[in-house]
Amino acid sequence: MQLIPAIDLMSGKIVRLTRGEAETAKSYESQFGTPLKAAERWKSEGAGKLHIIDLDAAFSIGDNRAVIAEIAKNVSLPIQVGGGIRSYETAEKLLKTGIAQVILGSLAFSNPDVIPKILNRFGRDSVIVALDNRNGRIMVEGWQTETPLAVDDALEKYTQLGVQTFLITSIAQDGMLSGPDLQTLNAATMFPEAKIIAAGGIGSIGDLTALKQIGCEGAVIGKALYEGRFTLKEALAKIGV
Repeated sequence: MQLIPAIDLMSGKIVRLTRGEAETAKSYESQFGTPLKAAERWKSEGAGKLHIIDLDAAFSIGDNRAVIAEIAKNVSLPIQVGGGIRSYETAEKLLKTGIAQVILGSLAFSNPDVIPKILNRFGRDSVIVALDNRNGRIMVEGWQTETPLAVDDALEKYTQLGVQTFLITSIAQDGMLSGPDLQTLNAATMFPEAKIIAAGGIGSIGDLTALKQIGCEGAVIGKALYEGRFTLKEALAKIGV
């Protein structure tokens, strides 16, 4: 199982939110420095990939594209980027700057026809569909808008469009460090054509072990690393990749 450190960006700085609420933003600049410094740190500690979310773009209050481009240029790791990718053109620009994968939430649900277009242009692994869910329903537009789809419905729909990888975040658990939503994630891993990346609620290495046991392809680790619950090196030593 791949362990993927998260870099969430707001106003050019690393922050973490609780349950996706902008007013809960906590900056980690004093401990971790600039986003580029943090990215270099995660690489030095053994990360094989980075997960970057542009919160300003997600909330439609600006963007951090220049910061993301700087990281892509200077850190030789595959990077998956999400947040505010609401058009084919935005996805194209990111992928052309060296981003390996775009994470699509709102766009995947409002205009699913764009997915085959991106896959055909940039490769079968270039798209991750974000299944951010609350009370069993997928949420989009910065987790503000509920869709009629449940996680299993979405998995069935988007695997048929050629999507291989899904990022599943339980909004209720996100930033709480109280453990991931193993029930939803376990059901998702039963879809044979889907690779599942878990996010939300990871607070211990034991949580990572549980995710590996149910068959998750990867886990995005955010607040647990920034709050010092464990180090990336410790997690990699225990979990692997």
